[in-house]
Amino acid sequence: MERDAAKLAPSILAADFARLGEQVAEAERAGADRIHVDVMDGHFVPNLSMGAPIVKSLRRITQVPLEIRLMISDPDFFLDEFVEAGSDSFLVHWEGNHNLDRTVRRIKELGKRAGVVINPATPVAVLEEILPKVDQVMIMTVNPGFGHQHFLHHTLSKVERIREMIEQSHARCEVEVDGGVGEETAPLASAAGANVLVAGSSIFGNSAGVVTAMNRLRAAVGRAK
Repeated sequence: MERDAAKLAPSILAADFARLGEQVAEAERAGADRIHVDVMDGHFVPNLSMGAPIVKSLRRITQVPLEIRLMISDPDFFLDEFVEAGSDSFLVHWEGNHNLDRTVRRIKELGKRAGVVINPATPVAVLEEILPKVDQVMIMTVNPGFGHQHFLHHTLSKVERIREMIEQSHARCEVEVDGGVGEETAPLASAAGANVLVAGSSIFGNSAGVVTAMNRLRAAVGRAK
């Protein structure tokens, strides 16, 4: 798996929903590799967010792949709905999933990319058996549920370990990080082995605008190589 060019996945959780379509279009013009959509049900994490109607609306205005992270108690129940809305890939949490293998297989049967997420306190060892079956692995660099959190630097060692596991097992999956990713932390995550960076506040909350913010993130990662 190539580690040269970091892919950017702007997270719309931090977007201005009064200008959501406009901001996603800006992210697309700036070369976003995918749009990250955080779905929360108020049970798996202590917050509520968006559902399939948002994905359906975004599908009409962008060609960028839509990546859905399901922070919900029963992700299997909602897969078909999100596929019909136009989702391209799904990320499901190891924590709380009753049958992770079944969920990943179902996502694949639907013709979509499948990924697994682990929280900051979850050891990377739990991913050993599932690695050959997924397209991506996400290491949370904050505790999930809310935006605008600070990057947890101790998670960098987890990124390094999962990268080692992937290379040793010859698995072909991306390493993704989400939480507190900005100009200072993006280079650290990339150096540790992440090749997909989810960023919300540092892109959509940047006073310089979405395009400039994304260019700055790429430049910061490039300077660190």
